[in-house]
Amino acid sequence: MILRTRKESVELLLHRYLNIRSSLSEKEQNYYLGLEKGYQGELMFDALSAPLSANWLIINDLMLEYNHSVFQIDTLLASAEKILILEIKNFEGDFFIKNDKWYTLSKTEITNPLDQLKRSESLLRRLLLNLNFNIPIETCLIFVNPEFYLYQAQIDLPIIYPTQLNRFIKQLSKNPARFKDNHLKLAKQLVSMHVEKSPYFRLPEYSYGELEKGITCVCCHSFNLEHKGNALVCKKCGHTEKVPSTLLRGVEEFSFLFPDRRITTNGMLEWFKIIESKVTMRRLLSQNFNQMGHGKYTYYVK
Repeated sequence: MILRTRKESVELLLHRYLNIRSSLSEKEQNYYLGLEKGYQGELMFDALSAPLSANWLIINDLMLEYNHSVFQIDTLLASAEKILILEIKNFEGDFFIKNDKWYTLSKTEITNPLDQLKRSESLLRRLLLNLNFNIPIETCLIFVNPEFYLYQAQIDLPIIYPTQLNRFIKQLSKNPARFKDNHLKLAKQLVSMHVEKSPYFRLPEYSYGELEKGITCVCCHSFNLEHKGNALVCKKCGHTEKVPSTLLRGVEEFSFLFPDRRITTNGMLEWFKIIESKVTMRRLLSQNFNQMGHGKYTYYVK
């Protein structure tokens, strides 16, 4: 049973939008690409592990806080016998371990992912004890990218390599689906304790004036769209999207980037650019949102 589905983090969405509408610095660009790659790796694992929903309680992208310390769990699997914390990595290339430190093959040191896993295990265990729940916790570091290789790793490390993934999933799927009410209650309580926004997020600064206006293609993110009847057609990749769908997507992006700004007809005309008719924009907003106020003070809410 999946109790929390995976979705893009606030941090990833913000960097994705800003990457399209502004010029990120080289450091910000690299950080954004790392976020995208990590998310794609998590989706890859979700696709492979889909059968586990019949045997395990599954919580994805869980961020918790205990004793003023925030920790994140990529995937948490819970059964009647134990809790399994999975840290998913989409590393690509060759790496090696020396004296418990991790390096790329060019000898650049990287953060030891096992340290992050140990921290999450420790904090979760203390949190569960605080909730009067004592259950064994196991951890596993999952590498999903087939182009990954790790040299000089001890055989007893809690690591699953890409070539072991299918066997790992098959083994977990043999777990008997026995859940008591208290296990389900605990899992739901953990979901309710999810912290939506981490204090450690690295959020770039931006302003409305410096962002490029216009709506982008949902497939290739090009601004080169053409308005044809009730659809928008991308001149770059040819993708066609109905105007109402594009409207909802564009307003959602605007509200995400500028939560303090009201959704108004004039504001959306400036934001979308491609829809030039005030009457058309007003009609679209009225059909898809709740109208508040009257006359020049009119704005729209979900």
